[in-house]
Amino acid sequence: MYIVILAGGAGTRFWPLSRKMHPKQLMSVFGGKSMLQRTVERVLPLRPKGIMIVTNALQAAEATAQLAYLKDAPIEIIAEPVGRNTAPAIGLAAVLIARDDPKAVMAVLPADHYIADEEGFRATLRRAEEEAGQDCLVTLGIKPDRPETGYGYIEADQTLSGAGSYRVRRFVEKPALEKALTFLAAGNFYWNSGMFVWQAGVILREMETNMPELAAALGRLDLSGDSGKVADLDRRIAALYSQIKGESIDYGVMEKAVNVQVIPAAFGWSDVGSWRAFPEVIPPDASGNVLINIRESVNIDSRGCMVYGGGKLVALVGVKDLIVVSTDDALMVCAEDRAQDVKKIVEELEKRGMKEYL
Repeated sequence: MYIVILAGGAGTRFWPLSRKMHPKQLMSVFGGKSMLQRTVERVLPLRPKGIMIVTNALQAAEATAQLAYLKDAPIEIIAEPVGRNTAPAIGLAAVLIARDDPKAVMAVLPADHYIADEEGFRATLRRAEEEAGQDCLVTLGIKPDRPETGYGYIEADQTLSGAGSYRVRRFVEKPALEKALTFLAAGNFYWNSGMFVWQAGVILREMETNMPELAAALGRLDLSGDSGKVADLDRRIAALYSQIKGESIDYGVMEKAVNVQVIPAAFGWSDVGSWRAFPEVIPPDASGNVLINIRESVNIDSRGCMVYGGGKLVALVGVKDLIVVSTDDALMVCAEDRAQDVKKIVEELEKRGMKEYL
């Protein structure tokens, strides 16, 4: 199995800690190693044939430096000159893998997810690898434990079961609460994790059917080179990206393909999509507060707050359901239920040309 790790996101919902040159996946969010490092280490026991990190050119040097300690791991960095969403990144990785073996199975994983049960996660990937050998597209669906409105959903056809998987009926965008409650009660809906497993040749064939312009551009990529290293292809990849449009793999392929299977999974997953997700992965204190990177804390009648203290003393007095993030050059205060809107701060800073805060 090959592992393809998508590590090019901007992480705008984690401003002001996450910046363009140092986004969420390159941060030590939980202390210790970065999310990218944790993602790579998580798959090493699978003994992958290769690990491809697809990242933004602005972040490639930092990603390379962070992974330098894994000297014996078969890691290659693919630097995208500009972000084009997930479909081009996955297609490029598939082309590079298929040049040696079109039937090789590749697992596509985001670099910035939290997984509690890592052995359970690897066991699920092994099952998915077997399913992918049957020429189908496999996605991992997370068993929901609440009516979450921040995730997309996958509806499974449970009348036809395979070896631990179900045929996908449809993908559903992030729902309103009423619909999310219906999905939870139905029992055949799963959270869309954004993790996929398939043969390189199969996903390329699906792109030919459903994304012909991207497939044609990928087919024109000259893969010849003396060393065979991805770094030899930088100029050719830059030329490719100047010709293609951005598109997600979900919209471009998964929502249109007919041979899609979902494997239900329960390994303690979170996409850590915003500051609001931290109580899912870091246990709150007795008052329901999550305090990260603080020197000391004083709490007077405060509850339900998430504070990243920047190494400072944190004092909370009579407040509830706040997100507070302190860095050297910025302070962000946000209502807990508006965490998804933190990205609007980044948009406003871009409008004002305040690049030093991006």
